Amino acid sequence: MDREQRVCPACGQPVQSVVRRHKTLGAWVPRWVPGPCHNAKCEAYVEPGARHDAAESEQEPGAPAAPAS
Repeated sequence: MDREQRVCPACGQPVQSVVRRHKTLGAWVPRWVPGPCHNAKCEAYVEPGARHDAAESEQEPGAPAAPAS
């Protein structure tokens, strides 16, 4: 785990680190990224309890691939 303090890119307030995954050489490895901002006055504000999956572009393992047309 890394020890650096993550901050919101919009307001500069500290945010939690969350783990995302990416595939490297066929194995899923963790990638620590800044979490959602919970500052109500920030333009990047995310409601507490809301899932922050909009930035997640990776496909979950086991999820079916999109059908080819």
